[in-house]
Amino acid sequence: MTDTLATPEIVSREEWLKARKALLVKEKELTRQLDRLNAERRRLPMVKLEKDYQLQGPDGEVSLRELFKGKRQLIIYHFMFAPEWEKGCPSCSKWADEALSEGLIKNIEQSDTAFACISRAPLAKLEKYKRDNGWTFPWYSSAGTTFNYDFGVTIDDSVKPATYNYLTIDEHKKNGTGYYFEGEQPYELPGKSAFLQVDGEIFHTYSTFGRGCETTGGSQYFLDMTAYGRQESWEDSPPGFPQKPLAYEERVKSETAFVKGSKCCE
Repeated sequence: MTDTLATPEIVSREEWLKARKALLVKEKELTRQLDRLNAERRRLPMVKLEKDYQLQGPDGEVSLRELFKGKRQLIIYHFMFAPEWEKGCPSCSKWADEALSEGLIKNIEQSDTAFACISRAPLAKLEKYKRDNGWTFPWYSSAGTTFNYDFGVTIDDSVKPATYNYLTIDEHKKNGTGYYFEGEQPYELPGKSAFLQVDGEIFHTYSTFGRGCETTGGSQYFLDMTAYGRQESWEDSPPGFPQKPLAYEERVKSETAFVKGSKCCE
């Protein structure tokens, strides 16, 4: 069978290597640019939460503070699941399948950070959908609260002026992203938010929406969105921020030494 699809140009190994090394320079610059962006994110100011949100979980009513589980930071994924739906958003579900493993949650928690999903649907629907998909991550219902509206993932002009990803409907239309507001309100839209707990007070440090939710790649990428980042000593962080004593370079050496000493490499 002949493949009629277009393919990359066929070249010699030498030509490929030259092109690959040129691209590597740009990839490395993107990595350094992301490091600079993450450093700037760690310098964002934060906002104190004035509301005491009461959510519904498997063990009954819980406050947002309880979702921290005694840790300093909390990451929330705003999973799209409207009260009238029987299933969650297909894209959010695919993302949960790919990203929210038990190991990822465990690694996030090792950096003094908790993780949970929150949706507007009733808890019974969330629990059933969670069981049907074999998921184990923490998932809470914000039904009866303004949580989703306050953090810009449920859009309803009758509750508050419609904005998404920090832009109004008119601004989105000018930018060619008016599709976020198609259909009848209320709209359910995706997002991620990060919070910090200081002396018993909760602060909102960051939220991202739209394609900003696509960033995955392990616990490091999740931690990048928090106020304290990965908490590794190679990072450019403000003075006094928590950082692990093991530098990135030393960690790589340690991991390399482990692999060389492992029988699986003999």
